[in-house]
Amino acid sequence: MTSTVLVTGASGLLGRAVFNTFQHSGVLVVGQGFSRPAPPTILKADLEKDEDIKTLFDEVKPQIVIHCAANKSPDLCEKNPDQARRLNVEATRKLAKECESRGAFLIYISTDYVFPGTEGDAPYEADAQTKPPNLYGQMKLDGEKAVLETTSPGAGVVLRVPVLYGNAKDNSESAINTLVDAVKKATDENAGVQMDDWSQRYPTNTEDVARVCRDIVIKYLREKEKRKDLPRILQFSSEDRMTKYEICQKLAHVLGVATPGMTANKQGNDPNAGVTRPYDTHLSTKALTELGIDVRTMDFIAWWRRELGAYRK
Repeated sequence: MTSTVLVTGASGLLGRAVFNTFQHSGVLVVGQGFSRPAPPTILKADLEKDEDIKTLFDEVKPQIVIHCAANKSPDLCEKNPDQARRLNVEATRKLAKECESRGAFLIYISTDYVFPGTEGDAPYEADAQTKPPNLYGQMKLDGEKAVLETTSPGAGVVLRVPVLYGNAKDNSESAINTLVDAVKKATDENAGVQMDDWSQRYPTNTEDVARVCRDIVIKYLREKEKRKDLPRILQFSSEDRMTKYEICQKLAHVLGVATPGMTANKQGNDPNAGVTRPYDTHLSTKALTELGIDVRTMDFIAWWRRELGAYRK
């Protein structure tokens, strides 16, 4: 692979893994960041500004773009929808236009929250009916539409993924990593930690997602003559089905601690909550498998045992 790859959100949880994976593949990789740039490898650009996007493309001249940058917090999307829309939808449309006009191949990272997650519906195939349960899911779906409307067949691909975990600079970067802090807090029997034990999650490691991105790029660039007939929407997920409470119990086991201060909350969506969460949005990986792309994922417990080994009592 002799190309220049641009990774947006390269200083974030997924972006770092994608950046590292492509770098280890022997290509020139340039990242985009805003709050945590690190020139010359991660350039500062505000994706909410059209001129910054154009300047970024002029400088990097990428043949491949992996668009990881997003406001990925459902709660923050509800609190500041205008800002979230500028990043999740409008910036995505502008990036897609730049890719189309310059002949660059684009992978847009989307979410399982484009599906309603109604009990009994999952797993969802890539062509299943979308119906986002919250504003975040709607914005990511609008981002998908922007990519598919703006890029030619075979030039822009949507990759939906579920909740992610991985090597983080701060546990707050991931809804899964942050559960480590909840477990440590719950070692105090008076902590009063209520943890969701209703919604089904499929935590997927960022390194696996990054590998799949690389394999998609290789497949689509090699099939240049046929790629207009290849799928435009792909999905990747682990098969590890767990509630947040069950994840916490596994993390507690890895850490070698008890969690007397944590109780399971099986009530489902709180009618007073600001954001509706789906019950189960498990993604089918059938389309990836049919392309011959490896959809195996690393062992959840083994990864955390390696990650948290230094903290085990």
